Amino acid sequence: MLGTITVILVVVLAALIVFFIRTRRQDQISALLEKRRAQSKVVSKAEYANGIERMPVALALDDKTVYYENPDLEASLDIDRIEEIEYDDELTTGKNIEQGSRVIRMRAHGTPFEFIVSAADATRWQQALPPRQAGGGRTARVG
Repeated sequence: MLGTITVILVVVLAALIVFFIRTRRQDQISALLEKRRAQSKVVSKAEYANGIERMPVALALDDKTVYYENPDLEASLDIDRIEEIEYDDELTTGKNIEQGSRVIRMRAHGTPFEFIVSAADATRWQQALPPRQAGGGRTARVG
């Protein structure tokens, strides 16, 4: 009996720890969004998709740079180095994303950087950072 109770308490404790970590990470991402909001054209919560891995990030755009950050990552892409920008309904792996979400795909030096955002956020991003193909032309691929 004591062993069963111990196992149940360990499982409950593990679940509470996971919940706390996820909640804390979302609070930290919200703080990063607030930090960038004043000097950015558009900011939103996103998931950075790299292969099968997804990482929650704060995504922000100013006049020259796209920032994607979380407590463990501070990264950016210079807009003048981005060759292509696409808005799509699936990842480059061919995997569809959740209903009501869109993929913002940016290619720099042939490497895709994919961010999953809500459809409403994707519309705001598309207005601020229109789709384009390599060579500077606009692209018709918007999903």
